Formats: sequence, C-alpha cells, structure tokens
Amino acid sequence: MKPDKYRQQAQTIAAQYRISKGKKFRLKHCDPNDTGSIKSKDEAAKLLEHGTNLLCDMQAKLYAQDKWALLIIFQAMDAAGKDGAIKHVMSGINPQGCDVTAFKAPSPEELDHDYLWRAHKALPERGKIGIFNRSYYEEVLVVRVHRGLLEPEHLPGKLIHKGMWEQRYKQINHFERYLTDNGVVVRKFFLHLSREEQKKRFLSRLEDPQKNWKFSMADIKERGYWDKYQETYEEMIQETASKEAPWYVVPADNKWFTRLVISAAIVETLESLKLEYPTVDKAKKKELAKVRAQLQKEKG
Repeated sequence: MKPDKYRQQAQTIAAQYRISKGKKFRLKHCDPNDTGSIKSKDEAAKLLEHGTNLLCDMQAKLYAQDKWALLIIFQAMDAAGKDGAIKHVMSGINPQGCDVTAFKAPSPEELDHDYLWRAHKALPERGKIGIFNRSYYEEVLVVRVHRGLLEPEHLPGKLIHKGMWEQRYKQINHFERYLTDNGVVVRKFFLHLSREEQKKRFLSRLEDPQKNWKFSMADIKERGYWDKYQETYEEMIQETASKEAPWYVVPADNKWFTRLVISAAIVETLESLKLEYPTVDKAKKKELAKVRAQLQKEKG
C-alpha cells in the first residue's frame, strides 16, 4: 500500500472513534467488540505494519525538528490491553525519542504536592513522544470511585466538597490547553473493554501459569465497581474531550483492532504537524562541503 493511501485510511479509522465534543457522548453507544470496516485480523496486521513504518519515519522527523512534543495518555479498566498496545504500536520506534511513564499509587512525596505535579515532571521534551500508562485522570476516576483515597492527599477539609470533581475537570482542561499552547500535542485513549471480555482475560491469567503473575486480587475487587467506573469514565470523557485534546474511545475486545486504531490515530496526529527534517543554511552547507572534500582527500 502506498503511504498516501494508508494515510487516508488512517484518517478514516481514527475519525470513527475520536471524541472532540463530549457533551452528547454516551458510552452505551460504543461497542467494545466493534472492528469497523476491517474484515480480518490479517488485514489489520498488514495495516498496522504500514502504520508502524510511517510512525518510525515521522518520529525521526519529530526528534530532528525539536519543536513539538506528543503526549499519549492511556486509560482503561484492568486487562484492557494497555501494555500490549504500547508494545506493539510503538515497536521499531527509536527508544531515544520515546519515554513511557506508568503511574501507580502516588508516593508520599507525590501526595505532598498537587495531583498534577508528578505528571508535569514526566512530560515529554520537545522532539519526543511521551506515553502515560494511566495518568492524572486517575484523580477523577479511582479517587472518585474510592473516596477514601482523598484522605492521604492531605487536602484542607473545606476543599473537599461536592463540586470538587467539576473543579478538577476544569483544572485538567486548563492544563491540557496550557500544554497545547506550548507545543505539547495531547491525545487520549480510553480502551473500552466489555465486562464479558475482561472475565475471559482474567480466567486466562488464572489458567495459564505464565500469566499468573499478571493477576492481582485487587483486579477482582475493582471489577465489583464496574458500573460505577463506567459512569465515571463516561462523565470524564464528556467533561474533558476537546478539539485540542480529544479522547479516542477504542473498542478493546479485539486486541488486534485496538492496536490498529491507536496506530492510525497517532499517525494522523503526527501527519497534521507537517514534520520535516531541518534544512541547513548556506554557511552550514559550505562547511559540510569543506568536510566532504577533506575526507575525500584522505588515503585509505
């Protein structure tokens, strides 16, 4: 497939799952088992290979140009495939130009700062792709589902009130607008997994000794809050989806399709930046010509 044809197809695939205006968004209208117009796993694999090749080329240009940064955020329920998506979509990328940060339970030091502090520290430099495996969105997800997690944050009592979640949505929107205005492009992915598929993946982890390490009793505990999480994810997307920092609600029941959608969205995003290798001025060209001539004179 020619690059231009793949770019067009990538735009079509990504657009189906992009949410840039959240007010009318309803999670129940999104099918976790959807595979769009892709008819087979083999077709998806071929398209993903094209996407990987393009992504490698554009990442090299992003790094060389040193003007933009790309922040990719992944949020999902347990077993939705975040780790596998990162591994497969970013395969072949120069590690020098890509950093992955996994946000687990905050440390005592992090709890003594505002909730955006640890995320701000991990933002990608210009020329780099930064990947957040979970993110500051946990502060309007797990912290909202489990209100007891607010206590270790040492917030003054008067700051904990019914309207604080709306406040946090606004703070996150302002933060992402700030990043956008400073050359950090933000793209957010919610891997939408069905309850039935999560059950299958949990059972697979239990039945396969090589996957036992992936299982945690905490996963089952969180599964008990499934409905509350679905409500919370829906509101999060409604309140924080924007043109500058859209959400992609990616069907996650078929990992091969999940990875294709993510790849297509990243390719489309980097394409929109019109990346090019830096050009050298006349003085630099003259200097390079001298070096070339000197090397050509050397013997051996």
